Amino acid sequence: MLFSSIHPPEGLPFTANVRCFISWPFIVLETVLKVLWPFSRVAVLLRALRPVVAPSTSTSLLRTQHDEAPGIGLVDACSILWVNERLHGSFNVCIPIYVNGVKRVMIRFPLPYKVGELAHPGNAAEKLRTEVATYAWIQTNCPDVPITRLWGFSFPGGSTFTELSQAPFLSRLGWYLRGSVAWLLRHPLQSSYVLHPHHHCLSAGYILVDYVDNGQMLSATWQDHHGDDSNRHTLFRDLSCIILSLAQLPFPRIGSLTMNNQGILSLTNRPPTQQLHQLENEGIPTHIPRDRTYETADAYFADVLACNDSRLLHHPNSVLDEPDALAQLPRSPPSALRTVCRGLTSPAHRHGGPLPLALTDLHPSNIFVSPTWHITALTDLERACALPHEMTQPPWRLSAARGIDMVVDDEKTYRERCGEFVDALEEAEEGCAVRLAERMRKDFGGGGETFWYVHALQSFSGAYHVFVQHLRPLYAVVEGADEWGVFDRVVAPYWGKIGDRQGYLDRVRAVFGGKGRGSGEGCGSGEEGRGG
Repeated sequence: MLFSSIHPPEGLPFTANVRCFISWPFIVLETVLKVLWPFSRVAVLLRALRPVVAPSTSTSLLRTQHDEAPGIGLVDACSILWVNERLHGSFNVCIPIYVNGVKRVMIRFPLPYKVGELAHPGNAAEKLRTEVATYAWIQTNCPDVPITRLWGFSFPGGSTFTELSQAPFLSRLGWYLRGSVAWLLRHPLQSSYVLHPHHHCLSAGYILVDYVDNGQMLSATWQDHHGDDSNRHTLFRDLSCIILSLAQLPFPRIGSLTMNNQGILSLTNRPPTQQLHQLENEGIPTHIPRDRTYETADAYFADVLACNDSRLLHHPNSVLDEPDALAQLPRSPPSALRTVCRGLTSPAHRHGGPLPLALTDLHPSNIFVSPTWHITALTDLERACALPHEMTQPPWRLSAARGIDMVVDDEKTYRERCGEFVDALEEAEEGCAVRLAERMRKDFGGGGETFWYVHALQSFSGAYHVFVQHLRPLYAVVEGADEWGVFDRVVAPYWGKIGDRQGYLDRVRAVFGGKGRGSGEGCGSGEEGRGG
């Protein structure tokens, strides 16, 4: 069934701007009712960004960020091929800007309907503030980490900032004077970005970064070359150097950096994980305010598990039927994960810092590599945060598996790749004060309890499969059907989830005109994962 043939309930706007087939198995297993309507918000977003597309406005916008910069030159004219070259990610839309006829920079806007802006106003601004704070911190403290250059940015409906070296003379002078006073008074120092008076009224915030032309996305070469031993070693060695560089300057507590309207950085924001924003985008309460940070790993893990509780209780499609309720609710996350938590966290690390900064969004499309897989650039620093030591683990995308909950099919290969990564990390640690490889090897050794536990925590939709495939066998010494049955049926409140599921299917049928099944190829397969 085409999206263009779907009619939403009366009163809900809908824009059929996605060409895709969708099948009934995909509908009933995924959160389609929450996914369909936001496409209308794309049109709203495009209207908000329309002023940027005009050549005169884009030229003026870029001149706001810099007048003459090394490698870019004097900005005489800018152009944007909006329709042909816009790039959509999971949470952003990126538009390349041609400066004097050459593609030089990218302007990137967060997609508010993907980060929970409708249900939780301010999430889009949180995403921007934490990302630019991470850019500013890494550029100042870890210049060897190959991130794209951040020229400037603007917060939604608010302040516009320019890189210090490109700011007007008076703005630079004011920055130095304020910095001197702050240093004398022992106040927090400003970042290397200067508040810039501007004449652009963009309702959406944005960041302006270099266009990456020295390499290609790792995702574009992964399928063909991930079996090459030399390429993998090069990639793992470069990733190890990045992880160690970021770990050289640890943080005192769990949280993320953010930037205020004066350009000052502080570790005062919650960890803005992808799962957190996805839950809030679906209207599921997380009860984690933006200004919450954590002194202990146990406190953070407890809040993450509470979010999983909230997802199971509030999501109408989290339970498929009675057998699924019996299998999923009483003996899987969060209850089972909460039970084994204390045994898998290190007593030495339970009480706060020092904690390394982790780039939690390092999937292959955010890593640019050379033909030999040297890392040339990292993009999208939006999920960076200081996390418990146990959560600094080898990247899950080390084998051909599509997701952490699908590793069971090639676990032998995956374990070999993890060993290769830890070997590369150990090699990179020579001459470095930071030591991470020994703990990683211990966490993944044996049954890999700690490794699988932290990955289950970070994947709400995959936690069930990770627990059943990798954690439950380590603890289920005796599994009697009768004992499980008695335990399952004691948890009476969860039966309400089966009724929620039926209500969800009734609403889906209403959207599709009362039809129980659609035809055509599906956007996703019901065999690939559990709903929600």
